Amino acid sequence: MVTEDIRKELFRLQDKKYRDFQSKLIPTVEQDSVIGVRTPELRKFAKQIAKREDAEDFLRELPHGYFDENQLHGFVISEIKDFNRCVEEVKYFLPFVDNWATCDQLSPKIFKKHRQELFSHIREWIASDHTYTVRFAIGMLMQHFLDEEFDLVYPEMVSLIRSEEYYVNMMIAWYFATALAKQYEAVLPYIEEKKLDTWTHNKAIQKSVESSRIAPEQKAYLKSLKY
Repeated sequence: MVTEDIRKELFRLQDKKYRDFQSKLIPTVEQDSVIGVRTPELRKFAKQIAKREDAEDFLRELPHGYFDENQLHGFVISEIKDFNRCVEEVKYFLPFVDNWATCDQLSPKIFKKHRQELFSHIREWIASDHTYTVRFAIGMLMQHFLDEEFDLVYPEMVSLIRSEEYYVNMMIAWYFATALAKQYEAVLPYIEEKKLDTWTHNKAIQKSVESSRIAPEQKAYLKSLKY
């Protein structure tokens, strides 16, 4: 019953122009599965669902029929305040994630308070053979382990990934571009020594050059390191 109620509300919140725009950005998702609910509305709705006693019923009903339900699912998980329960819900959900948008917007708030415990799960996820589980793991390293928690073990883990998947390699490039912006001196050797595959190496440099957080002289040097 909860899923029926949720679906009705999603269609009530539908923005058809936004649906047409959004569906072009997520080519791995069938256009007919996109309802077209804007992200702020989904986040607001997720907060309401997270407080419901039957929220668990919605989280158990996988796979969902609509992209927007997957988005909502991710936002509901992100509201969970108990770390262990949150991790279990993430693990249950990740195999059903089939696009970059849902993957990247799955960002539990509680994770930043439990980085040490989180890392053991990241090691598990990064070894997965599921595209978006690996992408999620890299995203968590980028989000939680590039500032005061930084250690060279993290970029080393990412640099060792070899994949034929575009959405994995793009996230690796994004990770190294962000790492260069935050930890330039420490991470630069990964680019100088060409530790990434050719496409990802060049894409990381491209994204770095496009960043406003990297100095002009650094950008010039990075450009000289392209294959």
